[in-house]
Amino acid sequence: MTLVGKKAPQFTSQAVIRGKCSNLSLADYNGKYVVLFFYPLDFTFVCPTELHAFEERLADFAKRDAQVIGCSIDSVFCHTAWLNTPKTQGGIQGITYPIVADIHKAISRAYDVLNEEEGVAYRGLFLIDKKGVIRHLLVNDLPLGRSVDEALRLLDALIFHETHGEVCPANWKAGERAMKPNEQGLTSYFSKNHKQKNE
Repeated sequence: MTLVGKKAPQFTSQAVIRGKCSNLSLADYNGKYVVLFFYPLDFTFVCPTELHAFEERLADFAKRDAQVIGCSIDSVFCHTAWLNTPKTQGGIQGITYPIVADIHKAISRAYDVLNEEEGVAYRGLFLIDKKGVIRHLLVNDLPLGRSVDEALRLLDALIFHETHGEVCPANWKAGERAMKPNEQGLTSYFSKNHKQKNE
């Protein structure tokens, strides 16, 4: 069963936040959007590219009142060592958002992203709204890195829908036309798009 539309599984675990180890609860972020992403392991290859990509767009998430949180099955000690390793050496030095430790794999299991055979999490990404409900999820296999731009696009779509009540069609981006969720809205959307293409 998909988790979309359901309350996000709650958790409390150790995390590294700006170089310090502390407990983190998902409930700490009630009232904010949360982008929770899982990655397989510290000190691997695709993973640091993703973590740095999220860091580079952190201000864009903050503008949307969204908190980014990373999570893997490594310990806070392993996270700390990786955070102390320069980017040029494959590390994640400079990452400022929380990195959660899931050494018992309970969080990965709760979010149904644990690869039991490998003992690590798939590349799962969850968009959680301000009420704690999962509104989007994406799970990639281990070799496939994610698009941070797509995560932001979907966050924009969710915010637009919540603000205006309209729904966002395929490939919608902020600033583009959306539609009312009814037959008239659909026909109006296609009519206007058809007219624009023929002008």
